[in-house]
Amino acid sequence: MEELFNYIRKFGILNAEEELLIEGGLQEMSIQKGEHFIEAGKVSKKIAFVKEGVFRSVYYNRRGDDFTRYFIYEGRFIGDFYGFTDQVPALESIEAITDGALLAIDLDHFKKLEKEITIWSVLFAKLHAFVAENKLKVASTMLNLDARSRYIHFLNHYPGLANRVPQSMLASYLGITPSSLSRIRRNIV
Repeated sequence: MEELFNYIRKFGILNAEEELLIEGGLQEMSIQKGEHFIEAGKVSKKIAFVKEGVFRSVYYNRRGDDFTRYFIYEGRFIGDFYGFTDQVPALESIEAITDGALLAIDLDHFKKLEKEITIWSVLFAKLHAFVAENKLKVASTMLNLDARSRYIHFLNHYPGLANRVPQSMLASYLGITPSSLSRIRRNIV
């Protein structure tokens, strides 16, 4: 629980009573590898903080090919924040790559927090802006790199994560084929 509050404190200061209010509505969830936390086309009922596990944001083209947009792992929030707050269908799915443990907040509790914690909306907006900005920075950086450099960038920015995700998903994220990723891995000493 402390890890969750340490993360939230990056965006605003809460008093002990406010933290208890947040904690009171958290639901511990287990999710199995391969299950979806959010499915594209469905309205998200929860957002969550990842205690354990690795997830990916994924979308499918019309032929059913999947494309990994980004990975989410311990110490971060997962969810379709726009879809959750506006209650509109998600454009992407979030899939568990490993078994996971989450601390989830449902919409009713989220709205209660908005009413009872003065800075909740500002704090959450800052958190959401931080996440969105980081995704944009990484995507922009990746666009300007060749395949080998994208892989090295991934290794440097997400230490240990390459060993926790299937090669096909990592290749999809990097925008290359699994065989190209294998070649790159063999040539990096």
